[in-house]
Amino acid sequence: MSPATVSLVLRGAPGPSGATRERVLDAAGRLGYRPDRAASLLARRRSGLIGVLMDVRSTFHAQLVEDVHEAAEEHGYDLVLSTVTRSRDEARAVETLLDSRCEALVLLGPEAPASRLSALDRQLPVVAVGRPVPSAGVDVVRVADEEGVAQAVDHLVGLGHRRIAHVDGGPGVIAAGRRRGYQRAMRGHRLGRQVRVVEGDSGEASGARAARTLFGSDAPPTAVVTYNDASAVGLLDALLRSGVDVPGRVSVVGYDDSPLSRLAHVDLTTVSQESRQLMRHAVAAVVERLDGGRTEHREVVVPPRLVVRGTTGPPPGGD
Repeated sequence: MSPATVSLVLRGAPGPSGATRERVLDAAGRLGYRPDRAASLLARRRSGLIGVLMDVRSTFHAQLVEDVHEAAEEHGYDLVLSTVTRSRDEARAVETLLDSRCEALVLLGPEAPASRLSALDRQLPVVAVGRPVPSAGVDVVRVADEEGVAQAVDHLVGLGHRRIAHVDGGPGVIAAGRRRGYQRAMRGHRLGRQVRVVEGDSGEASGARAARTLFGSDAPPTAVVTYNDASAVGLLDALLRSGVDVPGRVSVVGYDDSPLSRLAHVDLTTVSQESRQLMRHAVAAVVERLDGGRTEHREVVVPPRLVVRGTTGPPPGGD
């Protein structure tokens, strides 16, 4: 048979008769033949690949990657992952994605300045997930972080807490938004004098350090809102080792609703970023630009959702 006929059969295209299809598929099965998707895409000057930047240390990013895989497959795309680690920075991770001939980039929690993201978007479509990027000329998909932290503060105030502290996430844009949400929510409840921000970062160790700072003071808080779930778990671990009852003596709220927070022995009250929605919007943005021809940039803001579990309760003695 001609290569054209075989190609039509293997692509499921109309034309060949039923008998011809049966003969081709039988031969392909006996030979163990699989169509070379990469070669086919290359012939069309397409790679079919979406590059995803993630922090390998983040359990929440692992959840996002699982969700973006699912969304990408529905549109016929595959992923190339590139990781940020202790020894590998964001710029190097992005270069790997560019070298892999990705058609678009989905960057999870990028810390690069807006000018760098804008320069990348001039090379290929870029979606920044999790942070605002004012006037950078890239697509943005994020959760309303200030609203999410406000939900956490509202929940704690509703339980009767007044001395509510916040474990910060560092100098990044995402951390700044969550810090701002905490401060505004506290002032909204007329608790401006109770505002207390403790230095931290995105890791568990920062939560443990914050525990030593907060509960080594004369007036420890009755509740703590952390930058993310990892920080909250570090805080919980330090409190457990010190014999501080949670939530009897202090309530703890995380942020992300990562797989870590759902473990039975953690059972963390947290703010969900609705990861599946985030990733569906991110992949949709990529497809609209690659296949739909959209040229303007846009921002999608997903509402957060408070998930109440076992680490929050009324303050001790109604304080």
